[in-house]
Amino acid sequence: MSYAMRNASTLYSQTKAQGSVEGADRHQLIAMLLDGLVDRIHQARGHIIHKDIPAKGHAFAKAIGIINELRRSLNHSIEPTLTGRLDALYDYISRRLIHAQLRDDLRALDESERLIAPIREAWHAIRGEYLAEQGRVQVSEP
Repeated sequence: MSYAMRNASTLYSQTKAQGSVEGADRHQLIAMLLDGLVDRIHQARGHIIHKDIPAKGHAFAKAIGIINELRRSLNHSIEPTLTGRLDALYDYISRRLIHAQLRDDLRALDESERLIAPIREAWHAIRGEYLAEQGRVQVSEP
C-alpha cells in the first residue's frame, strides 16, 4: 500500500469504524474519502448555521485534509489529462472550502458539494469494473 493510501486510511479511520478501513482496497478507500468529504461539508454547514466556531474549524480542517489526500492519491502517469483536471478541481474545491470557512459562505459550501458529487457518483459506479480488472490481474499472475 502506498504512503498516500496509508495516510488516506489513517485520516478517514478517525471518522468511520476502524474495521471498515483496515479491510478496504484502494477503490474503497477513495470512496470512503469522497463520502467523508461530503459528510464534512454537511457538518461544516451545520456548524456555520449554529455558530459553533470550534466545531466548524474542525470540520473544515478534516474536509481540506481529505481533499489533500485525494490529490495525493492521483497517479499522474496514468491518464495525465484526467488526473490533471481532477487535481485542478480538488485545488479549486479546497480554495472554496477555505473561503467558506473564513466568510461563513454557505453558497461556497454548496458549490463544493455540487462539484464533488459527480466525481463521487462516478467513483461508486465503477466499483464493478475495478473488481473485474482486479480479478483479471490476479488470474494472470503466476
